[in-house]
Amino acid sequence: MATSVRRTTLTLPTAPLGPDNPLPALRPLDEVHRVDDRVRATLPSDMARQVAHAPLRSVLPVRLRDGYGRDRAPATLDAIVLENDRLRATVLPGLGGRVHSLIHKATGDSAGTELLYRNPVLQPADFALNGAWFSGGIEWNIGATGHTTLSCAPLHAARVPAPDAAEGGAMVRLWEWERLRDLPFQVDLWLPADSAFLYVGVRIRNPHHLPAPVYWWSNIAVPEDAHTRVLAPADDAWHFGYARALSRVPVPEWDGADRTYPLRGAYPADYFYEVPDGARRWIASLDADGSGLVQTSTDLLRGRKLFVWGAGPGGRRWQQWLTEPGTGGYAEIQAGLARTQLEHIPLEAGEEFAWLEAYGPLTADPAAVHGTDWTAARRETETRLEAALPRAEVDAAYAAWRPYADAEPAERLATGSGWGALEAERGGFQLPGTPFDPGTLGAEQEPWRRLLRTGALPDWEPGPSQADPGASLVAPVWRDLLEAAPSTAGAEYHLGVAQWHAGDRAQAERSWERSLRCAETPWALRCLAVADTASGHPARAADRLLRAVQLLLASGTVPPQKGDPALAADQMLETDPVLETDPVLEADPVLEAAGAGQGPGAGAGTGQQGTEAAGAPTSVSPAAPPVVAAADPVALEAAEAALGREAIVALLAADRADDARAVLDALRPAIRARGRFRLLRAQVLLAQGDALAARAVFDEGFEVCDLREGDEALSDTWYAIVERLASGTEEPLTEETRAQVRTEHPLPGRYEFRMRPA
Repeated sequence: MATSVRRTTLTLPTAPLGPDNPLPALRPLDEVHRVDDRVRATLPSDMARQVAHAPLRSVLPVRLRDGYGRDRAPATLDAIVLENDRLRATVLPGLGGRVHSLIHKATGDSAGTELLYRNPVLQPADFALNGAWFSGGIEWNIGATGHTTLSCAPLHAARVPAPDAAEGGAMVRLWEWERLRDLPFQVDLWLPADSAFLYVGVRIRNPHHLPAPVYWWSNIAVPEDAHTRVLAPADDAWHFGYARALSRVPVPEWDGADRTYPLRGAYPADYFYEVPDGARRWIASLDADGSGLVQTSTDLLRGRKLFVWGAGPGGRRWQQWLTEPGTGGYAEIQAGLARTQLEHIPLEAGEEFAWLEAYGPLTADPAAVHGTDWTAARRETETRLEAALPRAEVDAAYAAWRPYADAEPAERLATGSGWGALEAERGGFQLPGTPFDPGTLGAEQEPWRRLLRTGALPDWEPGPSQADPGASLVAPVWRDLLEAAPSTAGAEYHLGVAQWHAGDRAQAERSWERSLRCAETPWALRCLAVADTASGHPARAADRLLRAVQLLLASGTVPPQKGDPALAADQMLETDPVLETDPVLEADPVLEAAGAGQGPGAGAGTGQQGTEAAGAPTSVSPAAPPVVAAADPVALEAAEAALGREAIVALLAADRADDARAVLDALRPAIRARGRFRLLRAQVLLAQGDALAARAVFDEGFEVCDLREGDEALSDTWYAIVERLASGTEEPLTEETRAQVRTEHPLPGRYEFRMRPA
């Protein structure tokens, strides 16, 4: 059959993504893939230089995506299918362009063989740079070390002519504007007639006047069992574990086990293969019969990697967390521009990186593949690859694709964000093949387009600004425009975010203080609280966040209606033995001062009065005049959860457990019922000296939906509780006693997410 491209839909049990976090990501990344200066000094000079090149300070201007849960229901997803006689590829343009499925249509097998690990559900988890990510398929990681911020975002998609267009061939083009590095990129997928390999042409362009750091890793999830072996043309690899050490190790045997079998290690780990110069770039995952998936590319894509979850309890728990019961496990084989994922490569002004990848089935002699002779196993695999897809054929396919990389879309298949259109208008960029249509501009971009055209950023309106300050832009050109714009609460706030991102913290604080003088808002207060924390003033940070929560709660005093999730949660929690005993929020002297216009961050000089009369008892409970316009209830809940969480953490850090509990109690029941806030409740109770009640929270059970990769808060809190119960005091235990307590009270399996040895 001729290659076809068609739109369709796919129905999967899906946990909705929910709203984005409205608070700008000012804090440094908690990314675990980092090494310190001592480790970097041991690396080869070129690797050390690229590891140190342009590390990401935050994910600005991208917003954090942490509003998802774990309640899944069938949802219809847009999909694009490419198919010929031998392969069928299913792409999800609304979810980062993920290749959800790649089926080899073997002769006589109507169902075909799935070459990828295909997750039967769509369950977000906190693995992307900005939060939400899901496992399975082939993903396109661009921007900076980690899973792309576009993991759960829509991409533009269109049908374009393929190199075999004369025979009716067509490609699917995916493209977007990557916002961490301000770079446009495209991914072209096509199936030549009668080919058993999916071709993928990738291009990243730098349209700016200065070099830009680039990161790219194609990430392929493959099925995993005890007999799965991953092969690559290397005798050495760079091992990186969650203890944050990068070291060179032999392949395949290291530390008493053959590490090319994903289940022969206990903990999650990365193995970045040292592929020799001149060697063909490829990686394969083959089963007990010697069959599976192979990926190869032109030489620019030099890196190859194996990621394993390991056979230990933490890795197994994460695998279960990401899918539904009964689903098999997976490993990841990857291909990237650098040797390791800790590196970023400079792309010169006006230049581009472009390469071609190929994905397809491979079968090799299982005796050789699984034999003890690693050289023979590699040779057999590479020989079979050369027979199936010669290296010269990949190079020829790349040369044939290059003239078509600029081909204009013939038929739009999906729409991405409007940020590319905004940047194209600002910079006047001409980007053949990847048009960023002004028609994609939306409400998020409109204030910035007005700044671009008029020199003024629209100020916040009373209603919507109570729930969301709007997305910030931080690139130098936008910062320059903000500095020249008229001073308003909104403009000064966004200017401060851009200055903070640039490393100019003193100016950022001045801008946020000017924003407060224009109007007292939770957003500027929260930003100043982050600055206070960074400069070693936790008490002042706690004060500001307490005031920010008060302002936000006072703006959203709308009683829940019938059918409102908050009301349902309230009814559910009426019998909660822990929440039922919580006290009514008491007056707080800091809030009292802030309400009278005297506390930290109050709108001095604005002519505004506090939310309550001076000297009157003040609490976080809503008790303020109604706002001018009602805020979006979904956005308001997202803001309340985000600010409430930060305030509780800050208050605990300032040794103000009672105030932390007061804030927790003031949040709506639907928020208090979330697993993240159940964990916070246990931490608050422990800080108040009630370890027994903290233990009860764990015994009742909860799930932290947005638990971060590498986060050990669950295990740390559990052991702090059981050690306190064992000692009866806050005095530290001896190492011997601590070990005994931990042995007698092991972490329950449902909370075991540790990715490194305890």
